[in-house]
Amino acid sequence: MAARPLVARQPNERLQALIQEAACSNAGLARRVNMVGAERGLDLRYDKTSVARWLRGQQPRGRAPGIIAEALGRKLGRTVTIDEIGMANGKNLASGVGLQYAPTVAGAVEQVCELWRSDVGRRDLLTGSAVAASALVEPSRDWLISGPDAQVERTAGARVGMSDVEAVRAMTAALTDLDHRFGSGHVRPVLVHYLNSVVSGLLSGAYREQVGRQLFGAVARLAELGGYMAVDTGQPGLAQRYYIQALRLAQAAGDRAYGGYVLAASMSHLAAQLGNPREIAQLARAAQEGARGQVTPRAQAMFYAAEARGHALLGDARTCHAVSGRAVAALEQAGPESGDDPVWIAHFDAGYLADELAHCHRDLGQPEQAARRAKEALAALPETRARRRGIALVLLASAQVQQREVERACHTGTRAMELLSTVRSSRGAEYLDDLQQRLTPYGEEPAVREFGERLELQAA
Repeated sequence: MAARPLVARQPNERLQALIQEAACSNAGLARRVNMVGAERGLDLRYDKTSVARWLRGQQPRGRAPGIIAEALGRKLGRTVTIDEIGMANGKNLASGVGLQYAPTVAGAVEQVCELWRSDVGRRDLLTGSAVAASALVEPSRDWLISGPDAQVERTAGARVGMSDVEAVRAMTAALTDLDHRFGSGHVRPVLVHYLNSVVSGLLSGAYREQVGRQLFGAVARLAELGGYMAVDTGQPGLAQRYYIQALRLAQAAGDRAYGGYVLAASMSHLAAQLGNPREIAQLARAAQEGARGQVTPRAQAMFYAAEARGHALLGDARTCHAVSGRAVAALEQAGPESGDDPVWIAHFDAGYLADELAHCHRDLGQPEQAARRAKEALAALPETRARRRGIALVLLASAQVQQREVERACHTGTRAMELLSTVRSSRGAEYLDDLQQRLTPYGEEPAVREFGERLELQAA
């Protein structure tokens, strides 16, 4: 039997330099790492020998590298990244990147910057399709029970001011508009590189308390947009990570209302796409509870609509109807326009609510109501929202299939196909595939065959 080749480890000079900068002994660092781990519910038992092994080049497993970086960061009074401690190369790191709701602001900055760095580096483990339902619900629990972050101010690094915050907001608005017009396939690479090359530097800069809160709020919105774009490009596992970090950034901003929005508008819709109806309702209710008294009626309407989607998928028509009624009442209370609404909820109008309710009626097998709501959505949605209008057309076609109006459904589906062909959207393609599945029992009809052939040509 041949001898197994020896692999020489390289001394971790980066870690050695940081330990010296922090004026920390090996035993002192081990003690700090164990304390940070305990805060995260981990029973770590590192000692000075463990640190000596790290310095010789051994790579600790699981979440340990991030905890080591945070322990050193606390001692140094600044954010320390996994890359800085020389532990960013192992593939085992990528699997957990972005899935934790960090207990501290410094830990949140570390985690979100590592997520962006890994995304730019196209780590395969980040872009897989697997999503753990528990990793959607557990952060909502952490968000619900966590108290406000006492301080976000930083004194080390390049100075960050309100002009930088406004730049992030302007970039978010521009990317959102492009996404609506052309789909995420065209826009997501720009967003990811901007986050990694510019925004990570801002978060690691120096800012006063007020500026810092505004910065975290602006970045939370951009991170949420990154999650949506990951969904729209067929990467739900990556979207999950962006949404969790957007939730944590919103908490650092002191914005419970926007945290609720991330749960109800983003994470619950991801659960819907993945077919986890119980989690949809749980996330929406967590949003309602955690942001109670801090949201406008328009936001409350959206939270209720998200919960209704979960009940519909569970087949609970009675509860769905009750919660839908609350959504309609809340939106009526909001009126057509309200100056009290934050910018992130201003888009949720009668058209968007009708779209949500059309989904509910479709899933409950109520085609007449589904068709009516889909038509209401189409009447209210502007022409510039090509993806949203295309999805509303698919909802209408699905209702027509349920009513056995097959030829009309194919005609409506063709209109949806033409509209969705103008955007690069995996989400739109999934809706069309769902419609085709619903048409399968009528596969011998000429209109259905023609629709299938067109869809196949478009996908080619």
